[in-house]
Amino acid sequence: MNVSKSGKIYLIPNVISEETENKVIPPAVLSIIQDIRYYLAEDIRSGRRFLSKLMKLIPENRRHKIESLEFELLDKRTSYEEAVELIRPVKKGMDCGVISESGCPGIADPGSLVVKAAHRSGIQVVPLTGPSSILLALMGSGMNGQSFTFHGYLPIDKKKLTRKIKKLETLSERNYQTQIFIETPYRNQKLFETLLGVCAPHTRLCVASGLTGSEAFIRTREISEWKNHKMQLKKTPAVFLIET
Repeated sequence: MNVSKSGKIYLIPNVISEETENKVIPPAVLSIIQDIRYYLAEDIRSGRRFLSKLMKLIPENRRHKIESLEFELLDKRTSYEEAVELIRPVKKGMDCGVISESGCPGIADPGSLVVKAAHRSGIQVVPLTGPSSILLALMGSGMNGQSFTFHGYLPIDKKKLTRKIKKLETLSERNYQTQIFIETPYRNQKLFETLLGVCAPHTRLCVASGLTGSEAFIRTREISEWKNHKMQLKKTPAVFLIET
């Protein structure tokens, strides 16, 4: 295999709060997208919109017209075989940018599938610096950053959710490990209230929402304290962390 003729796959971070491109996207990302014509996006329409905003931050003589760029879909329904096909142009020498819907590709994101295919094909993968709500929440939580686990979405069914929360408390206590999870914005409040009802009084809960935005909120309290400071979570992306 002549790896030297292959292009590279760049993992391009997206914003996690609207209209923050000029604050959270590093200059290195803006420099690299000047040379990329082929993109894989979790949602092509929003991927185009995001790149359009980034292009406005680039000198006019280095911008690309969005219509001239090629986009392919890479979402949770993409199979591994399809991912292999998506990187075929990269094998022929074309660089590729992978864009998540929010935050960093490959973290709680289908981008990891094409990265897996790239490694098996000997293609160089280049992760670029950018905002990650999971890491930002952990950084600001005051919880254990040496040992932590991200669980994605917890069960919707109430009984299964209760069992899962109790299991996470046990894992945290046994391993002295921060447990991290997320929920869709419209179910944030329900999850928050369930945590208050299920967790032990001494368990520490951090709620981090709207990170990097103008209304960013991050607060850690014990469950017993949260019960005296109940709040209504807005329907914005949020990360939850617990530690016993």
